[in-house]
Amino acid sequence: MTPEQFDRLAKEGFNRIPVTREVLADLDTPLSSYMKLASGPYSYLLESVQGGEKWGRYSIIGLPCRKILKVSGHQITITQDGNVVESCEVEDPLAFIEAFQTRYRAADLPDLPRFNGGLVGYFGYDTVRYIEPRLSGKAPQDPLQTPDILLMVSEEVVVFDNLSGKLILIHHADPAENDAYDNAQKALDQLVYKLRTVSTSSLEKQVSPTEVTESDFVSGFTQDRFETSVDKIKEYILSGDIMQTVIAQRMSIPFEAEPLDLYRALRCLNPSPYMYFLNLEDFYIVGSSPEILARVEDNEVTVRPIAGTRKRGATEEQDQALEKELLADPKEIAEHLMLIDLGRNDAGRVSQTGTVRVTDKMVVERYSHVMHIVSNVKGQLKEGVSAIDVLKATLPAGTLSGAPKIRAMEIIDELEPVKRGVYGGAVGYLSWNGNMDTAIAIRTAVIKDKTLHIQAGAGVVADSIPRLEWKETMNKGRAIFRAVAMATKGLDG
Repeated sequence: MTPEQFDRLAKEGFNRIPVTREVLADLDTPLSSYMKLASGPYSYLLESVQGGEKWGRYSIIGLPCRKILKVSGHQITITQDGNVVESCEVEDPLAFIEAFQTRYRAADLPDLPRFNGGLVGYFGYDTVRYIEPRLSGKAPQDPLQTPDILLMVSEEVVVFDNLSGKLILIHHADPAENDAYDNAQKALDQLVYKLRTVSTSSLEKQVSPTEVTESDFVSGFTQDRFETSVDKIKEYILSGDIMQTVIAQRMSIPFEAEPLDLYRALRCLNPSPYMYFLNLEDFYIVGSSPEILARVEDNEVTVRPIAGTRKRGATEEQDQALEKELLADPKEIAEHLMLIDLGRNDAGRVSQTGTVRVTDKMVVERYSHVMHIVSNVKGQLKEGVSAIDVLKATLPAGTLSGAPKIRAMEIIDELEPVKRGVYGGAVGYLSWNGNMDTAIAIRTAVIKDKTLHIQAGAGVVADSIPRLEWKETMNKGRAIFRAVAMATKGLDG
């Protein structure tokens, strides 16, 4: 971009203008680039492996963000460079966030990656309490005390093109600032300098290796209590109160290793369509989720329900046999069809009449430790519908709540011992151009105060066997269990 082009965009009223540079980085990786350029509070790394097997083209590296928006209950706090610049209590935090987005009018230039700046972070499961009045009462106890919503204003983004081996450096400049264009170029110069001169070995921290096993994780939801809760849900189902409810447990373990090492282990052991590492200063979110919550792109909404699980086999023949067994299981098929209907209903709330369609139906996708039945639902958005409207229509996913949704969530509040927090919510981005891409926060660890927490759930239906539902939560947690063991033992061990 030339200074003249920059000035022209400023005159058109844009208050964020992307100044970019492309550099060759074929000797680097997304991880090494993150470590050199972005490692620090309020930074992030987003990656993707399509279908659990093929790396996505782009990895997104977010440099430390200066402005942070947090929501706890109805209290909004906005900080800049660590200082509170705005604090208020609002009736509708999601409406506040939607209005906050309009403060940024960013130029959407051609040839930039689909995400090059915007809001990045998470909407916790309890965001639903701002959406559904019946759930606005008291939530379960909250020992983690993380914000219900946390969004970083991401204005410096580095996009790693895994196909070409190039880095696209993006600095969103505010033309109201003095020498904005020149300062943006200097910021890009500094990034190139770091990329060429910083050694990742100097950034790695040594931690004494320790051995952990699955049995070292402690649950606040004992197996007996969990199985009793499954029986209680089955009573609700038999009485006609509910068709399905997803009940989850939280498991915790002391964690002294580097959070980034957990991400490195997880991307090795459990590559998934949504992989994320968020450094949120006093806690971290590390995940490898297989499931979209909702995506908005080119005026189209996509949801992708996943339900139906089997462990992976040791051989291709065993995998094929397990896949055949999974697709022949009446319970799994009934549950999945119910969740396709929920996905269609959610998409239908924000889509034009007659445009909602199932584009993939009951496809089996294989991941490192499990295989799932997956379907894809798409719809053309109604006129005037925003990404926040889509979030309100889809959060939480039916695969994390149940059917009917609201009654299922009331039962979750009744039976689960702690507030879900990040788990079951959404992790991802809302871009300046109105697009959104969010994953359901599953297969995800929250690390805070040197303790790591993971959560996993099981969908309970009329013929559920309590012991097997408990076992399903353990199977779903296994990718994180093994990543924790690998990270704490030492990645070179």
